[in-house]
Amino acid sequence: MEFEQEIDGYIKSHIIPEEDYLYELDRETNLSFVHPRMLSGHIQGKILYMLCTMISPRRVLELGTFTGYSAINMALALGNDALLHTIELRDENEEIISKYIEKAGLSDKIVCHFGDIKSIVPSLNDMFELVFIDADKREYVDYYNLVFNKVTKGGYIIVDNVLWDGKVVDSREQDDPQTAGILAFNELIKNDDRVENVILPIRDGMTVIRKK
Repeated sequence: MEFEQEIDGYIKSHIIPEEDYLYELDRETNLSFVHPRMLSGHIQGKILYMLCTMISPRRVLELGTFTGYSAINMALALGNDALLHTIELRDENEEIISKYIEKAGLSDKIVCHFGDIKSIVPSLNDMFELVFIDADKREYVDYYNLVFNKVTKGGYIIVDNVLWDGKVVDSREQDDPQTAGILAFNELIKNDDRVENVILPIRDGMTVIRKK
């Protein structure tokens, strides 16, 4: 899109400022990780923050922590008795995640789990008013089915990367396993009468799903 970088900068200058420790986390992620674009970033982070302030969840579940940027943004919006559980496959990310959770003063708000999502989610006893899915795109259908019964009635599931850099409408890309996973997920949600949803064309596409 024409002026995309300028518009991105304009938006960032007209929304909630990025906290210093989140700026540092973004920078360290970009310097130290092979795929830094997996980090949510300032705009999407503040959208997640705002959604949390509107929903006021007592329990939040995140699938896919990466370096902790989105978890911190959501936890900043939580009330005194609220808690966020976040699951990350790669335990080598634990050091950076823990460092910035501590810098944000959120050690009492965020519970980190490291390992396989499909093993950890069934072990969680809480019901969740909000679930954020941003993990292996090939597994989106399974992750959705895995968490659905742990979401309260009227609760929300937010799913990232549902437009997948436009590959969902590019027939040349649809045999790619990750694109195929996202396409299958999008069709599942479209036809699931237990929920209602909207796709936000933000960054790489974000679906907001409400359980009826």
